[in-house]
Amino acid sequence: MKDKQLDKLVKKVTGVARTEKDKNKRFVDPTLEATKRPEEAADSDRQFLFKEMKKREF
Repeated sequence: MKDKQLDKLVKKVTGVARTEKDKNKRFVDPTLEATKRPEEAADSDRQFLFKEMKKREF
């Protein structure tokens, strides 16, 4: 293929991909973030504990 033909093909393929992606946009509920549980201190403690456990051998 010549460079011009390849450029045309790339533009065509990327243009189609963009339009398909725009059509299939997911709807995100704006209230989802408002109803999300607040992050607890126990959660951060849990993450710390698991990091320490990974470092050690039992």
